[in-house]
Amino acid sequence: MGGRRRLSGRQLSDAGRAPHSQAVAFDGFLNRMKTRTIRLWSWVHKWSSLVSTAFLLMLCITGLPLVFTHELEHWLLDEAWAPANPEGDGLNLDQVLAVALSRHPGDVPAFMSFDEDRPVVNVTSRAPDGPAGQFNFQPVDRTNGDPAPPVAGHPVMEFLLQLHTDIFLGLPGMLFLGGMGLLLIVAVVSGVVLYAPFMRRAPFGTLRLEKAARTRWLDWHNLLGIVTVAWVLVVGATGVVNALATPILAYWKDTALAGLTAAQDASAAPGEWASLDAAVERARAALPGRTLQFVAFPGTEFSTDHHYAVFFHGDTPLTTHLTTPALIDVRTGELAAVAASPWYVKALSLSQPLHFGDYGGLWLKIVWALLDLATIIILGSGLYLWLTKKRRTR
Repeated sequence: MGGRRRLSGRQLSDAGRAPHSQAVAFDGFLNRMKTRTIRLWSWVHKWSSLVSTAFLLMLCITGLPLVFTHELEHWLLDEAWAPANPEGDGLNLDQVLAVALSRHPGDVPAFMSFDEDRPVVNVTSRAPDGPAGQFNFQPVDRTNGDPAPPVAGHPVMEFLLQLHTDIFLGLPGMLFLGGMGLLLIVAVVSGVVLYAPFMRRAPFGTLRLEKAARTRWLDWHNLLGIVTVAWVLVVGATGVVNALATPILAYWKDTALAGLTAAQDASAAPGEWASLDAAVERARAALPGRTLQFVAFPGTEFSTDHHYAVFFHGDTPLTTHLTTPALIDVRTGELAAVAASPWYVKALSLSQPLHFGDYGGLWLKIVWALLDLATIIILGSGLYLWLTKKRRTR
């Protein structure tokens, strides 16, 4: 009547089922999407881990003794020593430099650093035509110029440090290990994503000890991974920053210091350099209240070709790792600039002690070492899980 059409009972039933069937289909679509997402994250986690595992294990194993570098070098190099002439006036820095260079004729100076507890000046020099990265290191007794026993630079620790830093390949090695650090961050993030669904089905920290060995190792792998996630991310990120040290310092020289070198003529030969001792005193006057840390000579990565870079640091736990250089014209000995470090150089300065836990005393280093051991277990168990799964698949 009136053009209205009465629906049959079957039609009403079908109309009532339509929204329900659409909801079921949508839920199925979401489940398929979740399955695809989990598979994608699983693929990312597997391959980011597998590609980097061998190198990360090397970094963790070499990093373990490097956490205790100061303590080990003090033990390995500790020698009873007293200055030859503690009551004398001592040598000025120009005399110390001349004594050190006389023992390696033909070398040019690269760096000069200062012991805090001893009247010792450490002079680092290099042959002008020698291999990159090859230096001669000499601790000099400032009271009379005699050689002094070193308190840093034991051959074993130097070997481990270079293996950990660049695997003896220089800048390419540093950049390669920085790439492995990025893969570590990817593996950690993807591991957290994969652990989240498991957490919805079981209490946090579940260890199924009654299950097979592979299941037990999987639970330990997941638990240690989620407990150490913040530390691993911090160490991985600071490791990547440290791997970029050379490009960061090169960019700093090419930008922040470019104005200081634009008007300079050709580089001065070492025989034409102004007094180093006077340069350091002029830099000290420009940065009063700070502690002298080291001097970078012209031509090194921490200076320009035309300046002494005299670095000072603060005295608080934070500022002791933040350095500020005063640049002294190597020809005239006059102050050229106080080059405040930009944010990226500060980030580099802070990442180095943070990477090794070297800012909170021995107890923090012990914590760092325990977390390092946990990471070794995570990497080893991850490799074991992949190998056993591959064997079972075969």
